[in-house]
Amino acid sequence: MQKVSVIGAGVSGQGLALLAHNLGYEVFVSEMKSITPEAKSLFAQNNIAYEEGHSPKVFESDEILISSGIPPQSEILRKAESLGLTLTGELDFVLPHIRTSNLVCVTGSNGKSTVTSLTGHILARAGLKAGTGGNLGTASARFTQEDFDAVVLELSSFQLARATKNLRAKVAVITNLAPDHIDWHGSYEAYVEAKSRVLKLRDPEGLGIIQDRDYDTLKPSGKIIVLTWNSKPEHDTAGYITMSDNEAILTLNGETTRLFRYDDTTLIGTHNLENVAMSLCAVKLLGVEIEGRVKFLLEGFRPLPHRCEDAGTLDGVQYIDDSKGTNVAATITAMKCIKGRKVIILGGQGKGEDYTPLAEAVKSECDYAVLIGEEAGKIQAALEREGFVNFRRAKTMEEAVSISQSLAKPGMVVLLSPACTSWDMYKSYKARGEHFCKIVREKIESAS
Repeated sequence: MQKVSVIGAGVSGQGLALLAHNLGYEVFVSEMKSITPEAKSLFAQNNIAYEEGHSPKVFESDEILISSGIPPQSEILRKAESLGLTLTGELDFVLPHIRTSNLVCVTGSNGKSTVTSLTGHILARAGLKAGTGGNLGTASARFTQEDFDAVVLELSSFQLARATKNLRAKVAVITNLAPDHIDWHGSYEAYVEAKSRVLKLRDPEGLGIIQDRDYDTLKPSGKIIVLTWNSKPEHDTAGYITMSDNEAILTLNGETTRLFRYDDTTLIGTHNLENVAMSLCAVKLLGVEIEGRVKFLLEGFRPLPHRCEDAGTLDGVQYIDDSKGTNVAATITAMKCIKGRKVIILGGQGKGEDYTPLAEAVKSECDYAVLIGEEAGKIQAALEREGFVNFRRAKTMEEAVSISQSLAKPGMVVLLSPACTSWDMYKSYKARGEHFCKIVREKIESAS
């Protein structure tokens, strides 16, 4: 029996271990940190051995399976390579076993979770048995256990960096590109190269959907559909999505189709209009009829938690939770796509990004900025270099919200979009967003 070791016992590691076990491998899971009780129970039920803290036993295998998020420079991977062991990324191991002929793979710097979730929602509303997951929620390996009409997977740059085999995707989507995870990849060029693999490794007859502005960076081949605003694309492609003032139109094979009118959705921000357009386009490319029933297909979809989510209104000021804005590009997008003057809450643990573009956007879109977390000083310095001095410092989220409340006037927006990770103050961006919303709700309740 062939032996495999799985590095990592998180969601993707658990999926890898279970798939390898079901395929007949002898499986050993090695996790550097503690393993959750739920994961231990899963391993015990399937007679999968595991350890907390890496030991030499992990190298007593024929192949190393790498779950998502394990850095390429990690000591355990360098040791495995020095021993001549075969290292296999999650996607190369899992995707050949995904049980569908309609695979949609979605990546991008921002919006990929929304596009993945919305595409899955539309497919389900259309009556298809659709699986939705990957880097979002359900591990991709879980879609190897039964047949699906379609599967939609969010793929991170971490996962794609190790992908070498055909992904089999009929539709590959890159929502947009902006610097992110430079600390992990080592450079923006390496980050882009990883993202571009979703196009390079798609099915030879599959279509790609990208932003027209990212075309020169990605240099895609094959059939490509580009998204552009109020104009024809600059590049000669198989088709294009035109975002006009009130609707999105798909032009493909000489035919035009209205994807949707903007009043068909309640999602906040122009970036979400792009997300809806890409989702509907992906579904149409799978052969699903959307004409005449777009409102029905979109009905019931809610913004994903902490992604430009309405947290409530107090004294004429709207509070928006965009805690998922963990990089500069995401926060800039939120600022520019949400109408109205703003008080923005920024800061957390950084990723080594340049805050100059962030400061420029704050100066343009915001009346005030409230700074928290480890990066507060660096963000303040960037704001000062741009001549923006309307900032305040806060030690806690409670203090940040209270300061924002005192600064915001009726008709304005208080936006939590930190441009940083949460790990200096919270265990996750979700915990940060939930705390922000809790504070806002308590203030609303006390005022009523």
